[in-house]
Amino acid sequence: QVQLLESGGGLVQPGGSLRLSCEASGSIFRIDHMGWYRQAPGKQRELVAKLISGGSTNYADSVKGRFTISKDNAQNTVYLQMNNLAPEDTAVYYCNLRASSYSAPRDILDYWGQGTQVTVST
Repeated sequence: QVQLLESGGGLVQPGGSLRLSCEASGSIFRIDHMGWYRQAPGKQRELVAKLISGGSTNYADSVKGRFTISKDNAQNTVYLQMNNLAPEDTAVYYCNLRASSYSAPRDILDYWGQGTQVTVST
């Protein structure tokens, strides 16, 4: 079984920074990518950033130049450094892992964290 443990959300003033962490554990066979999505009230869940196996990254246009995704391969942990936060970044942030497990190495599945709230406000 694969599990994702997120941490690092909270309340921050506009212009501030936060770092989110997501540790993947369990019987992971192969990782396709890890990343972060967010969902604001009344809106659909959207991609924030993802890190693809091999090292390439994708970012939403709205966060380019402000957010940085990185990964500690030894720990299967992905980070999202968020700088110059704005009120429109307020959302629940979800960690996403697309991977296969040892029990089903040919089945690539999406796994989700429980979500962590990020609130940007004065």
